[in-house]
Amino acid sequence: MKATAERIEKNTVLLEIEVEQEMLEQALDKAYRKVVKQVNIPGFRKGKAPKAMVERYVGKETLFGEAAEMVVPEAYMQALKETEIDPIDQPKIDIVQGEAGKPLIFKATVEVKPEVSLGEYKGVEVTRPSTEVTDEVVQQELERLQNRHAKLITVEDGEVQQDDTTLIDFAGYVDGEAFAGGTAENYTLIIGSGNFIPGFEEQLIGVKVGEEKDVDVTFPEEYHAENLSGKAATFKVKVNEIKRKELAVLDDEFAKDVSEFDTLDELRNDIRNKLKEAAATKANSAVENGTVDAVVANATVEIPEVMIEHKVEEMINNVGQRLAQQGVNMDQYFQYTNSSLNDMRERMKPDAEKTVRSELVLDAIAKAESITTSEEEVNEEIQKIAEYVKQDAKVVRKNLELQGGLGHIIQDMARRKVVAFLVDNAKISEDTKAE
Repeated sequence: MKATAERIEKNTVLLEIEVEQEMLEQALDKAYRKVVKQVNIPGFRKGKAPKAMVERYVGKETLFGEAAEMVVPEAYMQALKETEIDPIDQPKIDIVQGEAGKPLIFKATVEVKPEVSLGEYKGVEVTRPSTEVTDEVVQQELERLQNRHAKLITVEDGEVQQDDTTLIDFAGYVDGEAFAGGTAENYTLIIGSGNFIPGFEEQLIGVKVGEEKDVDVTFPEEYHAENLSGKAATFKVKVNEIKRKELAVLDDEFAKDVSEFDTLDELRNDIRNKLKEAAATKANSAVENGTVDAVVANATVEIPEVMIEHKVEEMINNVGQRLAQQGVNMDQYFQYTNSSLNDMRERMKPDAEKTVRSELVLDAIAKAESITTSEEEVNEEIQKIAEYVKQDAKVVRKNLELQGGLGHIIQDMARRKVVAFLVDNAKISEDTKAE
């Protein structure tokens, strides 16, 4: 097979491919075996007619067309390898010569990855956030634990306070008329949760059990029900019950009740150590992200729109998979969020463009620094995946190859190595300010 590549535009390449006779003959044989099973030729059982008879019956052009459909994709992929072209979209195929008895020649016009002009990528300056954990932060975490394990005590004689859990009846009216969905009985509302219309919860503070109160609010302009958005409303509310958190004393007994530790000091130390680990992980991520951002900012690349579109679709598919794991489909999600697929695409575009830009720059650095992934490293990664999904590593690899996922894994591994290389070569200063 012969293949030549010519860049006809900045990110567009024209491939001219001539299929060698041997490859074409193999395709013609496959075409014959396919067509002979589909036609009924007088004097022959179906599927048993000789090739010459099939050619006369359906025409050489028909067989040649079938062969071309088989051989063009294979020849195109071979041409990509030979010319080291990295396409970003499906090609436009034009048959230049497609006559029986002559070599098959076709052209493929395809968009390719843009060229990246790298700037300074070694020695970029990055600040590592402080990983110091103060006594105040430890105390805040301890108090959150205290709140999480608080008991709810019914308030027999008292008024609604911030953070109370109330049981209420309510009926909403707009212009004196009740509206759909505006009525409920024994509804549980935590004061300060922000679950209701802005201003609703605050007006219940000071109301006693059994009392009624008119609560005046205005629906937000972006409210999901269009007939209510921006409208003034009055809710007639009755407080049926008030429950308030009763906090346990922060002492050794509390530590024993909520953890595996015997003393409050041991619990404090455990909280401090976990916060330090979390801070270190966060700081490492900040260094990696800061380094990549700085390197990308120093590079120049024009991104074809199709790459951004493909990344957006990939991100949407990921969202769909995560929702499916929670038992929610995309239509339900759009209904809950009062949005659409087009809204999601528009929201994702900036992040998609940033991701594509970063990936292109990282790939360019990998090429410049000859950073690759060894077969041993790939096998180790597949083994990790196999252990996670509890399958045999050979089965996992085969499935990845069939689904085209192995190349993505290898690419992601190389990019991670590039990020590590950049961090190793960055000038990192420490932020001494405590979190």
